[in-house]
Amino acid sequence: MDQQTTVLELRQIVRAFCDERDWEQFHGAKDLAIGVSTEAAELLEHFRFRSDAECETLLREPDGRQEIEHELVDVLFFVLRFADRYGIDLDDAFRRKMSRNAQRYPVDKSKGSNRKYSEL
Repeated sequence: MDQQTTVLELRQIVRAFCDERDWEQFHGAKDLAIGVSTEAAELLEHFRFRSDAECETLLREPDGRQEIEHELVDVLFFVLRFADRYGIDLDDAFRRKMSRNAQRYPVDKSKGSNRKYSEL
C-alpha cells in the first residue's frame, strides 16, 4: 500500500533480495542504468503502435494491467537499487528536481502546454 510503505522500506526489500542472491557484483552504476533503460523499453513495448484508446483498454483489462504493473515495478526495482547502492536520497533528489522544474515551467507560461522549458 503506497500510503503505508516508505521509499526506505522498498529500498531495504530490494537490498535484501539482491544480497541473498549475491548480485552486488552485477550492479555497478552502468549496469543499473542499463537495467532502468531496458525495463523502461519493455514497458514501452506494450504501448507501441497502439492508439490512446487501445492503451486505455489495455490498462482496464486485468491481464494487460498486470503486465504493465510488472514492467513498471521492474523499472522501480532498478531505480531503487541504483539509489540504494550509490546513496542517493530519492526524496531529497525528487524535491530538489521538482523545485527546479517549477522554476523552468512557471504556471503562467506552461499551463496547458507540453513545450520544453527552453521553448516557453
